[in-house]
Amino acid sequence: MMDHIPRRRFGQNFLVSPGVIRKIVDAVAPRAGDTVVEIGPGLGALTEPLLERVEQLHVVEIDRDLIARLRQRFPPERLVIHEGDALAFDFGALKGAGPLKIVGNLPYNISSPLLFHLADYGDRVAEMHFMLQKEVVDRMVAAPATADYGRLSVMLQYRYYMERLFIVPPGSFNPAPKVDSAVVRMIPLDLKKLGADGTVPRDAALFARLVAAAFGQRRKMLRNTLKEFGGETLLAAQGLAPTARAEELAVADFVRLANALDAAAKQNGMP
Repeated sequence: MMDHIPRRRFGQNFLVSPGVIRKIVDAVAPRAGDTVVEIGPGLGALTEPLLERVEQLHVVEIDRDLIARLRQRFPPERLVIHEGDALAFDFGALKGAGPLKIVGNLPYNISSPLLFHLADYGDRVAEMHFMLQKEVVDRMVAAPATADYGRLSVMLQYRYYMERLFIVPPGSFNPAPKVDSAVVRMIPLDLKKLGADGTVPRDAALFARLVAAAFGQRRKMLRNTLKEFGGETLLAAQGLAPTARAEELAVADFVRLANALDAAAKQNGMP
């Protein structure tokens, strides 16, 4: 199977460790009635053991050579292949009566934008399990006041419960990457329920702009990075020190700031 030459433009590093494969499938724990979607099945290392547990598996793959291999190996009634870019794929369209689970060894070169794309389907997905570069997973699950805490941490943590499950060494892949990988579990939070408590941003786009501005220049104080949003006045009104830096604020602090801005805009008759 490894006569396929990995394509750098698709960020292809194929998982070959049986032990890691088994741990990932056990973490996903697919059951009858689940709709399971694998992103980037590659040479089928996860595909085959997943199919041992479900009647039908959906996969999203962009490489036509790999798609041809998968079609030769698995019958279409068992493996439904969606050819195309995962960044443009409508994952929500696959939601059936049972839980929707998404799994994959995500390409390093598109991991962050793909995570943001997948966040749009949080209300229809039961859980996701991904293997990513370890440093990306560390950023995803980072706590405030740590070096890894940043925009990605905040933007994902208000939407998901996340847990780093285990580290995967480079030797588990062919070709071996130069860095460790890690597997993360992501379970979407019930934003409607949380929204009733005021712990969810009312304007997601405003929240995203605020967080991006705050972390745009990490070394600067928030009274400077958030000047366009009211700076010192905004921070002081929410009981936050204007001299604080972005990494010192919890996710709930950013939500509070965004909702204060949203409330002020509505009070002033802005849409």
